[in-house]
Amino acid sequence: MADKKNKLQLVWGILLVLAGIGVFFKIPQKMTQIKEIEQFAAYIYFIYFCFYLIAILLIVGGAKKIYSHWKRSIANNSKE
Repeated sequence: MADKKNKLQLVWGILLVLAGIGVFFKIPQKMTQIKEIEQFAAYIYFIYFCFYLIAILLIVGGAKKIYSHWKRSIANNSKE
């Protein structure tokens, strides 16, 4: 059961990193669409900041899960 949970956490970490990278690539395309909306013109830099912050948090969170899985697997291998 624990091994299955560990693999699920690894897959979840990889998906988080991929989602963060995807957000980075989609920001320029979506920002051109957001710039066309007049109500958001005054807040455009805040919106940029928020999108990039979301992308960074996704990548860091996924990398943390991957790293902890890797560290745990090394500890388990050294016990054997």
